[in-house]
Amino acid sequence: MLDEFGQTEARKYSRENLLMPANQISATLTQADRDAALAAITTVKENLSFLIDLTAEERKALPKMGDKSRAFVIKALEVATQNPDFLPRSFNLEEMRKDVQLFEALYAIVVAVTQLQELLNDTYMTVGSEAYSAALQVYNYAKASGQGAGLEAVVDELGQRFARKTKKTNPPSPSV
Repeated sequence: MLDEFGQTEARKYSRENLLMPANQISATLTQADRDAALAAITTVKENLSFLIDLTAEERKALPKMGDKSRAFVIKALEVATQNPDFLPRSFNLEEMRKDVQLFEALYAIVVAVTQLQELLNDTYMTVGSEAYSAALQVYNYAKASGQGAGLEAVVDELGQRFARKTKKTNPPSPSV
């Protein structure tokens, strides 16, 4: 695929144009550490066994409680607690109280997990980018110096990543 300058992705990242960016991450993740992290996630899921999975439609249909609504909900709970006589008998005040308490208790966990997810996503994206940039350099170095070094087949195989796919065009339908 050509970019806005008419270059293919492989050409755009040629040896002359691609300087190895500063390696932001130089780390390894041992199998033991990976297993421990996954076990910790499993433990969190077990400790929060009441977590549910909503469909996109269900999520969209729910009234949302954000930071602006928190004060409203707390005040409504206080009003309901101090004046339960005006509520219909079918209203479950204790269930409302449990929902508010659980929402408040989950808030710190949601903030911590959101921060962790951002760190994971940024790290994953960065190491992927570093690996891909290095692979592009290897490919360009192999293309430049691979003639006669027995690298032609490997260069061709690596080059398949940048092969253009031909578009099949449907023949125009005859006008009637």
